[in-house]
Amino acid sequence: MKRSEINNIIKEMEILIKENGFKLPPFAEWTPKEWETKGREYDEIRDNRLGWDITDFGLGDFNKVGFGLFTIRNGNQHNPKYKKVYAEKILFLRDNMMAPMHFHWFKSEDIINRGGGTMLIKLYNSDKDGNLLDTDVIVHSDGREYTIEAGGMVELKPGESITITPYLYHEFHVVPSSGSVLIGEVSQCNDDETDNRFYEKIGRFPKIEEDEPPYRLLCNEYPDAKN
Repeated sequence: MKRSEINNIIKEMEILIKENGFKLPPFAEWTPKEWETKGREYDEIRDNRLGWDITDFGLGDFNKVGFGLFTIRNGNQHNPKYKKVYAEKILFLRDNMMAPMHFHWFKSEDIINRGGGTMLIKLYNSDKDGNLLDTDVIVHSDGREYTIEAGGMVELKPGESITITPYLYHEFHVVPSSGSVLIGEVSQCNDDETDNRFYEKIGRFPKIEEDEPPYRLLCNEYPDAKN
């Protein structure tokens, strides 16, 4: 991805967040220059990859496949220094975009439509080896339990949510022409290195072409603390 595209996506996401009355923590607005002044007291942000995260999953077409994310809080199962056992994100999908099918080996999460358009989430059960199963899926959504067929879609309008458990494949879509969607995620600790199982092999962090200076640093770009 070009840096200019990443910058524009973050700005677009900031507008959608503001329009829906959601507030981000102060470090969401730190510039790269400000990051150079941040000492070890902010290592929780660095170590747990809090902050901005824009990805096209290495496929090179964010307008069709990708995610804009901001990780608000997160624990760390690999570092006993951090005691949080939960995480929270805010995510962004443009109208007509999708995010690829995947499950988590460990993490359970609630996915919430925080505002904007209408989400569709495609669901499949899987076996322990990550193969799709042609079995009905039990859905838990806002206190309701019901069943859909394998590969069925759950529609989430603003305010509605779904619980995603380990080994449950999920794929994100937006109802065409319903508008960009602001998505909340409340979960157990997030670990992108070991807990994601994508059905098709794809990338996670994009290769960046530096065609202009960064507007915000991504969560894997923070400089080390100088003190």
